[in-house]
Amino acid sequence: MKQLLIKNIKKLVQTEKESQPYIAGAQMATLPSIDDAYLLIKGPYIHAYGQMSELDESALSADVEVIDASDRLVLPAWCDSHTHLVYPKSRDVEYVDKIKGLSYEEIAARGGGILNSAKLMATASEDQLFDDAMVRLQEIIQWGTGAVEIKSGYGLTLESELKMLRVIKRLKEASPLTIKSTFLGAHSIPMEYRGQQEKYVDLVINEMLPAVAKEKLADYVDVFCDVGFFTVEDTDRILEAAAKYGMTPKIHANELDYSGGIQVGVKYNALSVDHLEFTGEEEMKALKDSGTMPTILPGAAFFLNMAYAPARQMMEAGLPVALASDFNPGSSPSGNMQLIMAMGSVLYRMLPEEVIHAVTKNTAYAMGVDKELGSICVGKKANVVITKPIPGIEYLPYAYGENKVETTILNGLKI
Repeated sequence: MKQLLIKNIKKLVQTEKESQPYIAGAQMATLPSIDDAYLLIKGPYIHAYGQMSELDESALSADVEVIDASDRLVLPAWCDSHTHLVYPKSRDVEYVDKIKGLSYEEIAARGGGILNSAKLMATASEDQLFDDAMVRLQEIIQWGTGAVEIKSGYGLTLESELKMLRVIKRLKEASPLTIKSTFLGAHSIPMEYRGQQEKYVDLVINEMLPAVAKEKLADYVDVFCDVGFFTVEDTDRILEAAAKYGMTPKIHANELDYSGGIQVGVKYNALSVDHLEFTGEEEMKALKDSGTMPTILPGAAFFLNMAYAPARQMMEAGLPVALASDFNPGSSPSGNMQLIMAMGSVLYRMLPEEVIHAVTKNTAYAMGVDKELGSICVGKKANVVITKPIPGIEYLPYAYGENKVETTILNGLKI
């Protein structure tokens, strides 16, 4: 079995002897690390790690590949637990509308936003969607992402939703990234169902869900539970139906107002609730010890000039926090998780240690891969990043315009 030795590591970050699901509250400010370290990879898995003084190089195979990581940090590759990166075209024209002052809701109400992408999705070919998405995946790998969740939701018809999910299935097979798929048929209400959205919810429940389940196209189910989109009652109906197919929820919640989306997500044991700009004491109480990961999407709040989720208050309440990119053409057109880390510190006042937990361990949990990814732990998949020569972990969120990753290793292989 092929061996890869990374030695003379300035700091090996996010180490664990035994994997735990996530890090919460005050513990997020503490980051286990080893100075002057080595990391040994065998095949696709982490085999051993420790201080250089503990390394017995005589026990290595003769053909071991060696990487000298002097002056460099080694960390788990980022996990991005919320994206919409399969889409037919950018929405840069709407960006000008945003500059002129139109809100997200106003653009959506006149048929823009998600509905604009849905129109284009109807005529897009699977091959073109696949090719475009592969380019985006290659880009995020270069920025250090090793796992990504991809949602449907730009279809809003049975045919287009299945098309998107089939593309995501192809991406899983073709990309070295760890990929999870999420069915988001309840992303927006098509114009023809405005004023009678319960009929669209019926379509999602009676036609889309059974078809998705039959072809085994989705790991998770999602609903945009927010003001102007799907109500708590709509969400409750969809999640109750999805449970019959064994689909675990991941919910868009409380981006635009206090919507009840967090509470209904917790009610159905959602793996995560995402956005969370409007999160108060009641929502935090619901989340405490629930097993549902609060996931903040800084890119969307920044791009839409919205209020920022109360990350500090969440951690002070003992909650874990995850950060994801929300990579999509309308409200967060970037999958750069290093930028998300910087936003976590600059906009949300998160410490570098907290930010690293939020994009590794906690977001691995938020996409259901915490047992195989998210930390440097023996037996876990060898998805790691080697930085360029940098001073320390503080430099990761500090140098927000620079790609600090020199090498990305996925499944034990340099990409």
